[in-house]
Amino acid sequence: MDWVCIGLPQLALDKRQREVADTTQPLALLSGPVQRRIVHVANIAAQQHGVRAGLSLASAQALCPGLQWHPFDPVATEQLRQRIAAWAYRFSAQVTTDFPDAVVLEIGRSRRLFGEWPELQARLREELRSWGITHRLCAAPYPMAAHVLAMAGDEFDAWGVDSHRVQAALGCLPVQRAGLDAASVLSLQRLGLRQLRQVFELPRDGLARRTSPTLLLQLDRMRGLLPTPVRYYHPPDQFDVRIEFDAEVESHLALAFPLRRLIDDLGLFLSARDGGAQQLNLFLAHEGRPPTQVVVGLLSPERDPARLFELARTRLEQASCPAPVRALRVQVTHLPPFVPGTQDLFDSRSQQALTWSQLRERLRARLGDASVQGVGMRAEHRPELATLAHATSELAVLPEQLRPAWLLPVPRPLRERVLRVLSGPERIESGWWDGADVRRDYYRVETTAGQQAWVFCAPGERGPYMLHGWFA
Repeated sequence: MDWVCIGLPQLALDKRQREVADTTQPLALLSGPVQRRIVHVANIAAQQHGVRAGLSLASAQALCPGLQWHPFDPVATEQLRQRIAAWAYRFSAQVTTDFPDAVVLEIGRSRRLFGEWPELQARLREELRSWGITHRLCAAPYPMAAHVLAMAGDEFDAWGVDSHRVQAALGCLPVQRAGLDAASVLSLQRLGLRQLRQVFELPRDGLARRTSPTLLLQLDRMRGLLPTPVRYYHPPDQFDVRIEFDAEVESHLALAFPLRRLIDDLGLFLSARDGGAQQLNLFLAHEGRPPTQVVVGLLSPERDPARLFELARTRLEQASCPAPVRALRVQVTHLPPFVPGTQDLFDSRSQQALTWSQLRERLRARLGDASVQGVGMRAEHRPELATLAHATSELAVLPEQLRPAWLLPVPRPLRERVLRVLSGPERIESGWWDGADVRRDYYRVETTAGQQAWVFCAPGERGPYMLHGWFA
């Protein structure tokens, strides 16, 4: 089997930078107690001012007066790693998060779908960059070797799945960069060993007497002499992500950027699950008040992030908030199967033209759910009772009889002069059971103005006509 490790060396910083519009500002994450906050990690802009990990907050602010700082959140960082694992599930059913600061997946069985390692590597890099994730990639025949080489540094991220090249790369690693525990590294350095090649060349019995059994087990798994047991990742059954704001947000325009980030994450999640979302629940958190819920309902499942964002933003703009917003949460609990719509090979519509489903959802988002309805058919012969309005995702099936597109709510006398009769009569006699019985002969006629009307009169007569509808 062939394994790929997606190393995530600064995932906590990437998560915070994905939530801000300007990533060029100096930014640092802090850890430690409140009395003594120290820099956990800093971005490139802050490092250019001399801010580095381990500095106190006061020293970092002295070096960079405009430094933006936030507390390091390990829980939110792990949630982002789980979302990356859900995204990696698109490429392989064998994904594991057992290795720290990384996501590892097996790609040997995915080559028929995604091509060889160079092609898959280019695709992984492109999508991770678009997601704003700093990463290192390495492929190896064994999962632990892929993880060690990916986390060792950039000079090893291009190594392929060839066993001899991977063994040579492992031998070049310094022992302190081989992913070993601190006690094992110290014991090897005391023996005068600086590279893994020197460790591999030692007699196994002598090395076992001078080091711990854990070290031998790690080295064997790294070289593929022993299998590495892993627990495979299973994507969750629902999407629930929240973004906290540094300050209170009072404008809907300011919510567009974090909303787009959440919807993009939702699109990756739905693509990995091969499902769609038919209802999005948006929760706007307030200080000292219950959250405001905005429900985005769709008539059919959808997973295109652009369409979902447009509908969610439109609903969000129409929502009224009783107080400023402190956090935004997107929740999708039901994932129905998604069936992509079919398209013509030679589509003559312009690029700006909308499909029926896109137009329907956009109108519902702007005008409200009750303002856009479908037309359903009822088992009734009387025309004024044969149709009903209802919310549906399917187009109504027209009856076999030809009916006008515009049916008047109440018939009225035809005031235009009839030029000729095009079809008819069609006898409709029904309703005797409910006291509203009718007995009519319907005709399709053409008036002197060139219009085609649907009229009726008493059976056996030719007038006067009552107008009941117009044909397009």
